[in-house]
Amino acid sequence: MYQPDDNLSKMRPVELIKLPIKNEMELFEKKFKDSMLSKVPLLNRITYYIVRRKGKQMRPMFVFLVAKMVSNGGFDERTYRGASVVELIHTATLVHDDVVDDSNRRRGFFSVNALWKNKIAVLVGDFLLSKGLLLSIDNEDFDLLKLISIAVREMSEGELLQIEKARKLDITEDIYFDIIRQKTATLISACCGIGAASVGANQETIQQMRKFGEYIGIAFQIKDDLFDYTDDKIGKPTGIDIKEQKMTLPLIHTLNTCSSKEKKWIITSIKKHNKDKKRVSEVIAFVKQNGGIEYTTSKMINYKNRALAILDNYPRSPYKDSLLQMIDYVVERKV
Repeated sequence: MYQPDDNLSKMRPVELIKLPIKNEMELFEKKFKDSMLSKVPLLNRITYYIVRRKGKQMRPMFVFLVAKMVSNGGFDERTYRGASVVELIHTATLVHDDVVDDSNRRRGFFSVNALWKNKIAVLVGDFLLSKGLLLSIDNEDFDLLKLISIAVREMSEGELLQIEKARKLDITEDIYFDIIRQKTATLISACCGIGAASVGANQETIQQMRKFGEYIGIAFQIKDDLFDYTDDKIGKPTGIDIKEQKMTLPLIHTLNTCSSKEKKWIITSIKKHNKDKKRVSEVIAFVKQNGGIEYTTSKMINYKNRALAILDNYPRSPYKDSLLQMIDYVVERKV
């Protein structure tokens, strides 16, 4: 039976998770870089900049770990292509998101639109999207392309649903979960489904892995929402969701359980006083006092446990252990 080395616990969580697929991730970086090559020098300068400022690369990690777990350790070029498609299309959506949000920063660096303006950023996003589509089509990976295409459609629908509901601040808990499932969880779901599909897993296993990714993605977003109410230094200012009039679960639960007078005060605070630091702090304190944090945390743990239950179906391996560590990281991370 596989036994993890206790001495490895001193490593950073993401590096520890990546350990069983370290060689694959290094090879993936080269393949991903090659997949973005163009005959246009400007495009190559921009894509080089994008590659240099890569994040934790959790999405390709999900692809590789799931592929290895369900196939007992083996995969081929199809899995590398699946991971590249995910990253190409995900990167395209991020470039476009920065234009939509008029954001000048991404992962601590200047965004593409900040350096090269909106027109070029939109075209770069389109280029990356087409590269992802062609990588699948040219290799007849139509099943992988379908999984990522479903995710892109749902991400767009989730964003538009949130915009529609934010105008009236009438998001129910059910709608909230619809939004975060589409906006955040669907891409992680696609990564896990693609990982399984890339190694020839049957439909039952693919759908099971998609559910696994969905549960982790929902827990991830709930954790993000909780950061808005933390006193820790996480790089995201406390109360930013309230300032941006985003209805997150701690707030939704509080609105559902407080008196009509208190509800009116909260809604007025978000609509008309969301730039007032003192008022925002008062809303945060009210949410904490009325059990919003405890309720939200319990929901996050519930989704964590659903993900764990799916992994119970698989034998112990370094890849399963890394996925277990990934689940813990998602709900315990500080940033």
